[in-house]
Amino acid sequence: MSTPAPKLSTVNADYTIGLVGAGGIAHEHLPAWLALGVKVVVFSIDGAAELIGGYRPTVAAGVLTAVGSLDELLDAAAAVDVCTPTTTHAEVVRRAAAVGCHVLCEKPLARTAAAAAELISVCADAGVQLYPGHVVRYFPEYATMRAAVASGTIGAVAVQRFSRAGSRPAAAWFADDQLSGGIVLDQSIHDLDFARWTAGEVDRVFAQEAQSPGAGGVRSAQVVLTHTSGAISYVTGTWARPGTTFRTTFEVAGVAGILRYDSREHPPLVIDGGRTEVAGTGLLPSTPFVESPFLTEIREVYRAFRGGPRPRVSADDGLQAVRIGEAALESIRTGRSVELSPEPVQVR
Repeated sequence: MSTPAPKLSTVNADYTIGLVGAGGIAHEHLPAWLALGVKVVVFSIDGAAELIGGYRPTVAAGVLTAVGSLDELLDAAAAVDVCTPTTTHAEVVRRAAAVGCHVLCEKPLARTAAAAAELISVCADAGVQLYPGHVVRYFPEYATMRAAVASGTIGAVAVQRFSRAGSRPAAAWFADDQLSGGIVLDQSIHDLDFARWTAGEVDRVFAQEAQSPGAGGVRSAQVVLTHTSGAISYVTGTWARPGTTFRTTFEVAGVAGILRYDSREHPPLVIDGGRTEVAGTGLLPSTPFVESPFLTEIREVYRAFRGGPRPRVSADDGLQAVRIGEAALESIRTGRSVELSPEPVQVR
C-alpha cells in the first residue's frame, strides 16, 4: 500500500491550517496562525462558534471558517494543529497523518510514552512532520537562559530549580489523572522538558505530590531529576485556587555562575484595555510590546512545514518529556525512585 504524499508545498500561497479543538490553548494558537497570513479551518465538538466569534472581519473575508466534522477539516487543510484534550491526540494525529497532513500537537504529545512513540512512527511512515507544542521553549526569558547555558556562560550545569504555579484548570477532564496525567503531565511537563534541554538526558526520577482536602483543593507536585551528566533538577508545579496569579521561576546553577528568573519580580508591561471578545488562557499577559511566544513557536513550525529548518523542539523531545512525566507518576504511586532505561520506548 503506497503512502500518501504530504499535501504541503513550498510555493502554495493558498495555505490552510486545520485547527482541531476550541479550548483555552486554541485561543492562543488561532491568532498566531492568522498573524502568519494563512487560512484557518476550525473543528471542535464544542466552542468553535465562540472561538471564531471574536474575529468577525476575518470570518467575513473567508480566511477563518468553522466546519462540522473532522473529515471536512482534513479535506480542506494542508496541516493540522491539535488543541484537543490529551487522550484524543492519538486519534486526531493518526487521521491527519493518514491523509498526508503535517501535525503540530499540543503537549503532552500523548497520555503515555508508548502512545507517543506510536504517533511518531505513524507520522514517519506517512512521511509527515510531527511537533509537540512545548511553547515554554519560546518564552524569551527561557530561551535567553537556554542560550546562555549552551554558550557556557555559567559552565557545566550542576543544579536547576523550576517552578510553575497558577489556578487549577476549569475543565473537568484536567482533574482526572487517567485523562490528563494530572499536574505533572499537563503543567510540569514544560519544566521537565526544559530541564532535559539544559542539563541533558535523565537517568532517575523521584516525585511526590500533595493535595489539600476538597475537590478544588490546592495540588502540588515536586519532581527530582538526576541527569546522566550528574546534574540535579528540581521541578515544582502547583494548581492553586481560582484567581491565583500565574507565576514561574527558574534558577540554574553552574560551576561558573547562576542564572535566575522570577515572573513576579520581572513582570511584563501590560495594558488594561478593558474587556475583549476573545478569552485567553491566562498564561500570558496581553501586551503589544512583546511577541507572543505562541506566535514565535508557530512561525517556526510553519516554516518547517513549508520546507524550512526544523524547529527547536522535535517529536522525540515530546516523547522524552512524556517518559519523564510517566516515571514521575510511577514514583508518586510507589514512593520509590524510577530508573529510566537508556533505550526508551522503541519507535519503529
